[in-house]
Amino acid sequence: MSAVREFMTTDARCIGEDESLADAARMMMDLDCGALPICGDDGKLKGMITDRDIVLKCVAAGRDPAQMMARELASGKPYCIDADANVDAAIDMMEQHQVRRLPVISDHKLVGIISQGDIARNYSEQRVGELVEHISERHGV
Repeated sequence: MSAVREFMTTDARCIGEDESLADAARMMMDLDCGALPICGDDGKLKGMITDRDIVLKCVAAGRDPAQMMARELASGKPYCIDADANVDAAIDMMEQHQVRRLPVISDHKLVGIISQGDIARNYSEQRVGELVEHISERHGV
């Protein structure tokens, strides 16, 4: 059985909960990614923020991304998976919560991100197809 740590991207970076959405957008541009984990001063995961969140919940709502903090979009309990969990557990969690990315933690600290793409490059075609189908249903893709 494959562990999540074998599939994940290890160079994940966090946006601090007290950093602005403008900072988050710049970080996404610099890292060429569409989502970032939101981490507290203690290094613990507080949530996830996507480029879509910034556009819909800030810009389209008439708010200033330089004034709105990442913590304002860190609502609810973030979905994450342990680095030593089986990759099937990550797929099941992605399907259940209809998300494309999961922060990966070890000892309550962020150690990586596992995405649909990471799984697609390294897993059985049938299982990846099921994952994409379930997640795409929600996102209308």
